[in-house]
Amino acid sequence: MKMNLPNKLSVLRLCMVPVFVVIMILSDALWANIAGLVLFSVASYTDMLDGKIARKRGLVTDFGKFLDPLADKFMVIGAMMVILYKTMADAPRNELFCNVFIWAVIIVIFRELAVTSIRLVVSGSSGIVVAANMLGKIKTCTQIACVISCIAERIFYWNIPALHFLKEYLPLSLVTTVLMLVFTLWSGINYIVSYWKYMDPEK
Repeated sequence: MKMNLPNKLSVLRLCMVPVFVVIMILSDALWANIAGLVLFSVASYTDMLDGKIARKRGLVTDFGKFLDPLADKFMVIGAMMVILYKTMADAPRNELFCNVFIWAVIIVIFRELAVTSIRLVVSGSSGIVVAANMLGKIKTCTQIACVISCIAERIFYWNIPALHFLKEYLPLSLVTTVLMLVFTLWSGINYIVSYWKYMDPEK
């Protein structure tokens, strides 16, 4: 199958996810966290780039509308699972953040499953391909900001002695996690309300 450039970028983003996960899981060394931060940042940039190119060059396709949000989900959920794994390993040092982040991962996964199910039902019943709306894009941006904050704080607080005391609080990670939760729930509810009319229990 011949793919245009935006779709190739989405596939590249998908391929970067397992590389990121393996590096971050196998080592907690400084180089691994820096490599993970770079990989995730590049993957996030491709998310912005593929949509921009698709709109500018008129390369928007149904396949791209499906693949782009799917790649985002793998990227974000994969990164959040890695962060949760590392956070659980550090508990009870940062117990507050750990407890909040556990709920964050659960809510993000449930939200993505619900929205993906809605997309499949709407596409099957009406042929409409549900593209990401503005709230969904903001949600993705807050999720990316949360992941980057969590990895960046780990790099700085764990390797700069003067900042060691912040390992117990992780202030930036905590704030971005809460912000992400707000937009994750808001965008999920918005999708359900907007497309509920296609959910016919008699079909």
